[in-house]
Amino acid sequence: MDHIIHYDPELPPETPSPAYVVDLKRLRSNMEIIKSVQEQSGAKILAALKGFAMHSAFPLMRDYVAGVCASGPWEAQLGAEEFGKEVHCFAPAFTDEDMQEVLQFAHHISFNSIAQFQKHQEAIAGSSRKVSCGLRVNPEYSEVETDIYNPCVAGSRLGIRRAALEGQDLAKVEGLHFHTMCEQNSDTLERTLVHFEEKFGDLLPQMQWVNFGGGHHITSPTYDRDRLVRILKDFKSRYPHLEVYLEPGEAMAINTGVLVATVLDIIEEAPPIAILDLSATCHMPDVLEMPYRPEIVDAAEAGEKQHTYSLGGLSCLAGDMIGHYSFDQPLQPGNKLYFLDMAHYTMVKTSTFNGIKHPAIATWDPDKEELTIVRKFGYTDYRDRLS
Repeated sequence: MDHIIHYDPELPPETPSPAYVVDLKRLRSNMEIIKSVQEQSGAKILAALKGFAMHSAFPLMRDYVAGVCASGPWEAQLGAEEFGKEVHCFAPAFTDEDMQEVLQFAHHISFNSIAQFQKHQEAIAGSSRKVSCGLRVNPEYSEVETDIYNPCVAGSRLGIRRAALEGQDLAKVEGLHFHTMCEQNSDTLERTLVHFEEKFGDLLPQMQWVNFGGGHHITSPTYDRDRLVRILKDFKSRYPHLEVYLEPGEAMAINTGVLVATVLDIIEEAPPIAILDLSATCHMPDVLEMPYRPEIVDAAEAGEKQHTYSLGGLSCLAGDMIGHYSFDQPLQPGNKLYFLDMAHYTMVKTSTFNGIKHPAIATWDPDKEELTIVRKFGYTDYRDRLS
């Protein structure tokens, strides 16, 4: 995975386990890159809460971006109350109750169908706040290879195809929103824009804004940011009246966090199995969903180093396995492991399945050598989730 930066977190021995630890220096570095792109291109960039919603870090982040994008009423409220800038909201559908909540917080709302847009017009007209309405469209082009992450896969429920807009009254539509990318470079956006403009370019003169969605890997070491700036400038030169938004999720927190784990037991199999104090299904579900293999500090692929282990989680799920790794020394109970790149799309997807303890959340400031435990979770957090 070429976007992983290898580093020793150098965390102090009092770091709890399990714990998500976010490196504030690395987070600030990412935000400075994001801000630079925003300033050079003239586009506005939003922090996607679906990818990183650690609101204790919002004071660090808020001065670098225009606001947040939300996936429903709770994220919209979190963005409004904790981030305090623009709030843009999209969901595949909104209930009447959802819409009343979202209208309290959102500046832009993107609808996933004409029927939803029409259904909620009365509520929007009656709102005491001015809310700009847009439509999420499907340019029917994507380079995402994994279907579960591909918004334009055949039969996708996400985005309106051009044919569905024919003959519709779009007078109250002020923006178009498309999201077709996942962990991709600026050349993918450039090719995608060709298809977007072919299908929807005739509608852009009557719009006020366009949202290029997420999946832009802007802070990856391999990302071509100069090309992105050129693409955005070129687009804005063709449509100077449009405000352009991007909402990268992963780019905000990529390479900023580790998940600290401790070996609890070794089961003698072939290879031996190290049981950890966390769970793939509870604490890093993308390992099983995508699937993918997270990297670990000082570990390698199976067989590359002298001692190979299969790493297993605490839940009763038979498949709660993280993968095979090799180490220079034999693992023993009490050893700590550091899983890399565990801030984005990890903390937001955790669960307390099996009543397994949730990892603590902490920050690490390497300049001050300061570890701050932001939150620890207890029994009541598990109990109160249910009833």
